[in-house]
Amino acid sequence: MPARTLLLAPHFATGVDPRHNALRRTLARDEPAFGVLDNTYSPAAVEVVGELGFDFVWIDLEHGGPSPWDADALADLLRAAELTDTELLVRIPEANPSMVRKALDAGVRNVFLSRVESAAEVRDALAAANFEYDGSPGRRGLAGPRSARYGLADDYVGTEDEEICLGVTVETVEAVENIDEILSVPELGFAFLGPNDFSVAYGSPGDVGDPEVQAAVETVHDAALARDVTLGGLTFGMDDVVEKVERDYQLLHVGSTLGALTKTFGDWHGRYDDAR
Repeated sequence: MPARTLLLAPHFATGVDPRHNALRRTLARDEPAFGVLDNTYSPAAVEVVGELGFDFVWIDLEHGGPSPWDADALADLLRAAELTDTELLVRIPEANPSMVRKALDAGVRNVFLSRVESAAEVRDALAAANFEYDGSPGRRGLAGPRSARYGLADDYVGTEDEEICLGVTVETVEAVENIDEILSVPELGFAFLGPNDFSVAYGSPGDVGDPEVQAAVETVHDAALARDVTLGGLTFGMDDVVEKVERDYQLLHVGSTLGALTKTFGDWHGRYDDAR
């Protein structure tokens, strides 16, 4: 019993709320946040990325990984993140309010939606993410899930809406056409640019340098800065990271776990042959 009491004290006996979203606070200070995509979906990989000091680990449930409904899988990844004081940034495959609630109840604090194309989708998702939204009752379900530390968290209702951050991926022609309305939705956390999907949407798959793709990127960039909405994006090397920070990007993906693996070992056999 004494050991159990000691373990609980930092979180509950002292009244400290364990749901503290460091990523949201970094963005609120207008500081850049750097993160790595973990496409192994491994708690060990999340833990290592956290130990390396990154602000977030991107878990992409659109293109791979466990089912977005699998709260147990998310909980294991979250425990690894919490152990190393980093945040998960979880992308769900559609702007589904029930899916948003499921991820948040598992303990995810930072969610972003794939393929958003209208302000109405964003409003519905944000209402689902909050107990109170835009001056009215929200549509977040109230229970005692992991996000509430199974009913043990202090002032769960009072703090939860202050801790979550919900953003959108802008990656279609329709989203660009509706960008002013999307970015005007109250309490939108961020907009993340998807140039690879833009290349498909504008008829040049894989060519992110296509003039239409670049024009779409600039349209969203300028609109986000004009409305003081946090802007996120992919980076391609350190020079690009620095340039994007200088252009007021704040939420920056700097690589992936599998990308690091292939970069390290992809040419290993050739290097071995050269060394012989």
